[in-house]
Amino acid sequence: MLKLTQFITLLLLVIANPAQALPKNIQLEYEVTRNGKLFATLKENFTQTGKQYHIKSVTKGVGAYALMGERTLTSAGTVTKDGLKPSRFELRQGNSAKKTLIADFVWAKNQLNMQVKGEIRTEHLEKGSQDLASYVYQFMFNPPTKSEIKVTLTTGKKLNQYQYKVIARGLKLDIANATYKTLQISNEAAKGEDKKQLWLAEEHYYLPVRYELTDEDGDSFEQTLTKIHVE
Repeated sequence: MLKLTQFITLLLLVIANPAQALPKNIQLEYEVTRNGKLFATLKENFTQTGKQYHIKSVTKGVGAYALMGERTLTSAGTVTKDGLKPSRFELRQGNSAKKTLIADFVWAKNQLNMQVKGEIRTEHLEKGSQDLASYVYQFMFNPPTKSEIKVTLTTGKKLNQYQYKVIARGLKLDIANATYKTLQISNEAAKGEDKKQLWLAEEHYYLPVRYELTDEDGDSFEQTLTKIHVE
């Protein structure tokens, strides 16, 4: 058995390096509905090798929506003491080059370079900025502790800042034959902006188990977890 001093030393190491206890391989699958009807399936993979991370998210339309082609998001970068630090983000829609978006994070210059239809758009890069694929995994490293949360992320076209409020903590949801204790957050959407809500699993690294979006046209999209694998 470990001596008390050895046990305390190990405990301090875990506390000092919480990222070491976080999963290095995550696979998530979702069903996506549009106005209550099945719209698409989504598969995501998060992997960390050493200090490098990679995220791939693939959405496939169902039925007639399959004609739109797969929507693929990728994010790559490093894992730091503050969490994820993206270096490159890509969004691809089917085989359409015109719909491809690429964002390069030039942290040495605090500059975000976005390629949109062959044109370069530049924005000032704030500390902690994320992309459309990485931001939800950042909650693993920085669980929401306050009642308000600021999220700065790029969609590939521009850099936006979102304000979220905590709606509920410890809210139980029955999803995919399991019960999750969740943290519900919602953004403060102005007129003409998308309304978003996320439910993060408090006992499963704050991974998203449900996501709802209502766009400016009034269409409602709901993304619900169907499968989770963490190691």
